Amino acid sequence: MDDGATVSVADAPQAHRYEARIGDDLAGTASYMRTPDLIAFVHTEVDDAHEGRGIGSALARTALDDARAQGLRVVAICPFISGWIDRHPEYADLQFVPESSVSD
Repeated sequence: MDDGATVSVADAPQAHRYEARIGDDLAGTASYMRTPDLIAFVHTEVDDAHEGRGIGSALARTALDDARAQGLRVVAICPFISGWIDRHPEYADLQFVPESSVSD
């Protein structure tokens, strides 16, 4: 982020999403559904005023690091999270692949 503003990302479990904030301003969210073993990221959104400043990447990295720390498998329904994992192969091991979609 080129203006020196610091983004902070935290889980907001009551809202079922990760929230990225710059100061008190909500800059973006990554919504999820969760079971004891899985976390499914369903939608990521960054406020237009904060586009292009790394907010989405900060959300993805924090959410996926938390999933790893909690031993959760990831279902990337959200195209942004899915694409982010594709660009960061060090997170590929987190993805849950249903057996019915695995080729024989």
